[in-house]
Amino acid sequence: MEIENYDTPLENENNEPYSDPSKVVRPKSLEELIQELHKIFAHEKVNVDYVQRLMTLYISNKREWKKYAKSDPHRYTRNLVDEGNGKFNLMLLCWGEAHGSSIHSHANSHCFLKVLDGKVREELYDWPSESSTTEMKPRAINEYETPCCTYINDNLGLHRIENPSHSDPAVTLHLYSPPFSECDSFDQRTGHKQKCKVTFWSKFGQRTPFGKRGTCQEAQQYAENN
Repeated sequence: MEIENYDTPLENENNEPYSDPSKVVRPKSLEELIQELHKIFAHEKVNVDYVQRLMTLYISNKREWKKYAKSDPHRYTRNLVDEGNGKFNLMLLCWGEAHGSSIHSHANSHCFLKVLDGKVREELYDWPSESSTTEMKPRAINEYETPCCTYINDNLGLHRIENPSHSDPAVTLHLYSPPFSECDSFDQRTGHKQKCKVTFWSKFGQRTPFGKRGTCQEAQQYAENN
Protein backbone atom coordinates (compact mmCIF):
# COMPACT_ATOMS: atom_id res chain seq x y z
CA MET A 1 0.00 0.00 0.00
CA GLU A 2 1.28 3.46 -0.91
CA ILE A 3 0.15 6.66 0.74
CA GLU A 4 0.57 9.69 -1.45
CA ASN A 5 2.85 12.34 0.01
CA TYR A 6 1.18 15.27 1.69
CA ASP A 7 2.66 17.73 -0.80
CA THR A 8 1.97 15.61 -3.89
CA PRO A 9 -0.63 17.20 -6.20
CA LEU A 10 -3.85 15.25 -6.51
CA GLU A 11 -3.86 12.98 -9.54
CA ASN A 12 -7.07 11.32 -10.65
CA GLU A 13 -6.54 10.62 -14.32
CA ASN A 14 -7.91 7.09 -14.03
CA ASN A 15 -10.85 8.14 -11.85
CA GLU A 16 -9.56 5.97 -9.02
CA PRO A 17 -11.93 5.62 -6.07
CA TYR A 18 -11.23 7.59 -2.89
CA SER A 19 -8.86 9.97 -4.67
CA ASP A 20 -10.92 13.17 -5.03
CA PRO A 21 -11.47 14.95 -1.68
CA SER A 22 -14.29 17.02 -3.18
CA LYS A 23 -16.36 13.85 -3.49
CA VAL A 24 -16.12 12.79 0.14
CA VAL A 25 -19.51 12.06 1.69
CA ARG A 26 -19.98 12.95 5.35
CA PRO A 27 -20.04 9.78 7.49
CA LYS A 28 -23.23 9.58 9.53
CA SER A 29 -21.60 7.92 12.54
CA LEU A 30 -18.28 6.76 13.97
CA GLU A 31 -19.10 3.24 12.79
CA GLU A 32 -19.64 4.51 9.25
CA LEU A 33 -16.37 6.46 9.41
CA ILE A 34 -14.53 3.27 10.38
CA GLN A 35 -16.20 1.33 7.56
CA GLU A 36 -15.13 3.97 5.04
CA LEU A 37 -11.57 3.94 6.36
CA HIS A 38 -11.41 0.17 5.87
CA LYS A 39 -12.54 0.60 2.26
CA ILE A 40 -10.01 3.36 1.59
CA PHE A 41 -7.02 1.52 3.07
CA ALA A 42 -7.92 -1.67 1.21
CA HIS A 43 -6.68 0.05 -1.97
CA GLU A 44 -3.09 0.09 -3.15
CA LYS A 45 -2.90 3.88 -3.04
CA VAL A 46 -4.32 6.11 -0.33
CA ASN A 47 -4.78 9.84 -0.75
CA VAL A 48 -3.90 11.87 2.36
CA ASP A 49 -6.25 14.74 1.50
CA TYR A 50 -9.17 12.34 1.06
CA VAL A 51 -8.63 10.73 4.46
CA GLN A 52 -8.18 14.10 6.15
CA ARG A 53 -11.37 15.42 4.56
CA LEU A 54 -13.34 12.33 5.59
CA MET A 55 -12.21 12.60 9.20
CA THR A 56 -12.90 16.35 9.25
CA LEU A 57 -16.47 15.82 8.08
CA TYR A 58 -17.31 13.34 10.83
CA ILE A 59 -19.42 15.17 13.41
CA SER A 60 -18.27 14.17 16.88
CA ASN A 61 -20.93 12.37 18.91
CA LYS A 62 -19.91 11.51 22.45
CA ARG A 63 -22.50 8.72 22.66
CA GLU A 64 -20.61 6.92 19.88
CA TRP A 65 -17.09 7.16 21.31
CA LYS A 66 -17.50 7.45 25.08
CA LYS A 67 -17.04 3.68 25.56
CA TYR A 68 -13.46 4.10 24.27
CA ALA A 69 -12.73 7.19 26.36
CA LYS A 70 -10.74 5.60 29.18
CA SER A 71 -8.83 8.28 31.04
CA ASP A 72 -6.20 8.53 33.77
CA PRO A 73 -5.91 11.46 36.17
CA HIS A 74 -2.10 11.55 35.88
CA ARG A 75 -1.37 11.19 32.15
CA TYR A 76 -2.95 11.13 28.73
CA THR A 77 -4.18 7.75 27.51
CA ARG A 78 -4.15 5.92 24.17
CA ASN A 79 -7.22 3.75 23.58
CA LEU A 80 -7.36 1.44 20.56
CA VAL A 81 -10.63 1.63 18.62
CA ASP A 82 -9.87 -0.37 15.46
CA GLU A 83 -6.84 -2.26 14.08
CA GLY A 84 -7.64 -1.52 10.44
CA ASN A 85 -6.84 -5.04 9.17
CA GLY A 86 -3.17 -4.32 9.82
CA LYS A 87 -3.19 -1.26 7.52
CA PHE A 88 -3.83 1.35 10.20
CA ASN A 89 -4.57 1.85 13.87
CA LEU A 90 -7.46 4.07 14.90
CA MET A 91 -7.32 5.22 18.49
CA LEU A 92 -8.91 7.67 20.87
CA LEU A 93 -6.65 9.75 23.11
CA CYS A 94 -7.91 11.30 26.33
CA TRP A 95 -6.13 14.41 27.61
CA GLY A 96 -6.80 15.52 31.17
CA GLU A 97 -6.33 19.12 32.19
CA ALA A 98 -2.83 20.28 31.13
CA HIS A 99 -1.80 16.77 30.02
CA GLY A 100 0.69 16.59 27.17
CA SER A 101 2.93 14.27 25.20
CA SER A 102 6.68 14.37 24.81
CA ILE A 103 8.20 15.70 21.60
CA HIS A 104 8.09 12.65 19.36
CA SER A 105 8.43 11.18 15.88
CA HIS A 106 5.99 8.85 14.12
CA ALA A 107 8.24 5.97 13.00
CA ASN A 108 7.76 6.79 9.31
CA SER A 109 4.02 6.49 9.73
CA HIS A 110 1.29 8.86 8.56
CA CYS A 111 -0.62 10.50 11.40
CA PHE A 112 -4.08 12.07 11.27
CA LEU A 113 -5.42 13.82 14.38
CA LYS A 114 -9.06 14.89 14.73
CA VAL A 115 -10.41 16.78 17.72
CA LEU A 116 -13.56 15.19 19.16
CA ASP A 117 -13.93 17.32 22.29
CA GLY A 118 -12.17 20.30 23.80
CA LYS A 119 -9.07 21.89 22.32
CA VAL A 120 -5.46 20.76 21.83
CA ARG A 121 -2.25 22.62 21.11
CA GLU A 122 0.40 21.32 18.70
CA GLU A 123 4.02 22.43 18.87
CA LEU A 124 6.00 21.63 15.70
CA TYR A 125 9.77 21.05 15.83
CA ASP A 126 12.57 20.44 13.37
CA TRP A 127 14.63 17.28 13.78
CA PRO A 128 17.71 17.97 15.95
CA SER A 129 21.13 16.86 14.79
CA GLU A 130 22.57 13.65 16.18
CA SER A 131 25.16 15.66 18.12
CA SER A 132 22.68 18.24 19.43
CA THR A 133 22.99 19.45 23.01
CA THR A 134 20.89 22.59 22.69
CA GLU A 135 17.28 23.26 23.62
CA MET A 136 14.65 22.41 21.03
CA LYS A 137 12.40 25.36 20.25
CA PRO A 138 9.10 25.09 18.38
CA ARG A 139 9.02 26.49 14.88
CA ALA A 140 5.22 26.78 14.97
CA ILE A 141 2.37 26.46 17.45
CA ASN A 142 -1.16 25.58 16.36
CA GLU A 143 -4.39 25.11 18.26
CA TYR A 144 -7.18 22.83 17.07
CA GLU A 145 -10.76 22.26 18.10
CA THR A 146 -13.62 20.19 16.71
CA PRO A 147 -14.19 19.40 13.86
CA CYS A 148 -10.59 20.07 12.80
CA CYS A 149 -8.35 17.26 11.53
CA THR A 150 -4.62 17.81 11.03
CA TYR A 151 -1.86 15.65 9.54
CA ILE A 152 1.85 15.04 10.12
CA ASN A 153 4.59 12.63 9.09
CA ASP A 154 8.30 12.49 9.83
CA ASN A 155 9.19 14.46 6.70
CA LEU A 156 7.19 17.38 8.09
CA GLY A 157 8.99 17.23 11.44
CA LEU A 158 8.34 16.34 15.06
CA HIS A 159 5.55 17.50 17.30
CA ARG A 160 4.16 17.58 20.79
CA ILE A 161 0.45 17.62 21.61
CA GLU A 162 -1.01 19.01 24.81
CA ASN A 163 -4.29 20.09 26.33
CA PRO A 164 -3.81 23.80 27.06
CA SER A 165 -6.81 23.98 29.39
CA HIS A 166 -6.47 23.75 33.16
CA SER A 167 -10.20 23.19 33.62
CA ASP A 168 -11.48 21.09 30.71
CA PRO A 169 -10.38 17.71 29.30
CA ALA A 170 -9.89 17.05 25.59
CA VAL A 171 -10.42 14.00 23.38
CA THR A 172 -8.80 13.34 20.00
CA LEU A 173 -9.15 10.63 17.36
CA HIS A 174 -5.88 9.47 15.73
CA LEU A 175 -5.19 7.32 12.70
CA TYR A 176 -1.68 5.93 12.14
CA SER A 177 -0.70 4.12 8.96
CA PRO A 178 1.14 1.85 9.05
CA PRO A 179 0.73 0.99 12.73
CA PHE A 180 3.88 1.20 14.88
CA SER A 181 4.90 -0.08 18.31
CA GLU A 182 7.70 2.35 19.17
CA CYS A 183 8.90 5.83 18.27
CA ASP A 184 11.58 8.36 19.18
CA SER A 185 10.96 10.64 22.15
CA PHE A 186 13.06 13.80 22.51
CA ASP A 187 14.32 15.73 25.53
CA GLN A 188 13.45 19.34 24.77
CA ARG A 189 16.36 20.63 26.86
CA THR A 190 19.07 18.83 24.86
CA GLY A 191 17.55 17.31 21.72
CA HIS A 192 18.64 13.85 22.86
CA LYS A 193 16.32 11.06 21.81
CA GLN A 194 15.35 7.67 23.18
CA LYS A 195 13.24 4.84 21.88
CA CYS A 196 9.97 4.42 23.70
CA LYS A 197 7.28 1.80 23.37
CA VAL A 198 3.83 2.79 22.26
CA THR A 199 1.25 1.10 24.46
CA PHE A 200 -2.53 1.16 24.79
CA TRP A 201 -4.41 2.06 27.95
CA SER A 202 -7.38 0.10 26.61
CA LYS A 203 -8.35 -1.92 23.54
CA PHE A 204 -11.85 -1.92 22.10
CA GLY A 205 -13.21 -0.40 25.30
CA GLN A 206 -11.50 -2.85 27.67
CA ARG A 207 -8.62 -1.95 29.99
CA THR A 208 -5.33 -3.59 29.01
CA PRO A 209 -2.74 -5.01 31.46
CA PHE A 210 -0.08 -2.59 32.63
CA GLY A 211 2.65 -2.34 30.00
CA LYS A 212 6.40 -2.50 30.40
CA ARG A 213 8.35 0.56 31.41
CA GLY A 214 9.79 2.81 28.74
CA THR A 215 6.58 4.20 27.27
CA CYS A 216 6.31 7.68 25.75
CA GLN A 217 4.19 8.81 28.69
CA GLU A 218 6.93 7.77 31.11
CA ALA A 219 9.52 9.60 29.03
CA GLN A 220 7.42 12.73 29.32
CA GLN A 221 7.06 12.32 33.07
CA TYR A 222 10.83 11.85 33.44
CA ALA A 223 11.49 15.05 31.47
CA GLU A 224 9.05 17.00 33.65
CA ASN A 225 10.54 15.76 36.93
CA ASN A 226 14.26 16.06 36.16
